[in-house]
Amino acid sequence: MKLYFGNSVTTATTLMIVALLGFVAYAALNRDSRHWGIKSLILLVFGLVVCCFAAARDGFDKSVQNVIDGSCDPGIFGLSDIPTVIGYIGALLIVVAAIATPIAKTQTAREVWFFVMAGGAVMKILTVEISRIIIRLR
Repeated sequence: MKLYFGNSVTTATTLMIVALLGFVAYAALNRDSRHWGIKSLILLVFGLVVCCFAAARDGFDKSVQNVIDGSCDPGIFGLSDIPTVIGYIGALLIVVAAIATPIAKTQTAREVWFFVMAGGAVMKILTVEISRIIIRLR
């Protein structure tokens, strides 16, 4: 439990991750709705906030600073660790979908791009959270 509710940042991050996954599940269950552009915007903005909180929680800024000048110990994940690389791929999917969504001319196309974006976000969340559990168990 301390892994997800150990301090205010981990608690806020955990609650926001649950809310983000709930939003994606709600959108998947209510696919007859028409507002896929707005849903994509909400997913993009809220996903970015969650990503920033998760990066702070895991000390990703310390990993970057460690690579630049070595003045501190790295965070949980290094810049070239497998979870980080998978996170880069998820971020690429999110960026491509964010660019393509406003260009899409139909709601059906926007819906597809929403789920591409959601897939990238879910992939990042699952990879990082499973990796954190594995690291904790060692």
